[in-house]
Amino acid sequence: MPKYYEDKEEDGQACGGVREDLRQCLLESPCVLQENKSPKQCLREGHCKGLQLTFFACKRSMLDTRSRFRGRKGY
Repeated sequence: MPKYYEDKEEDGQACGGVREDLRQCLLESPCVLQENKSPKQCLREGHCKGLQLTFFACKRSMLDTRSRFRGRKGY
């Protein structure tokens, strides 16, 4: 599911790649396109659940002191 591009801009933020992929997944979901709901509502309904969990794990690893040695989760 992740989308890698050679000429992709790096935003420099933590978990930026996961955030961008989650945003794209929500905007391209049938919930947003066909039912005209907001991405926030679609996220609450359970769309793009895998990316949501990956994003949560990445954000959580920023607070984990062990991540200094293990590195951040996600990409």
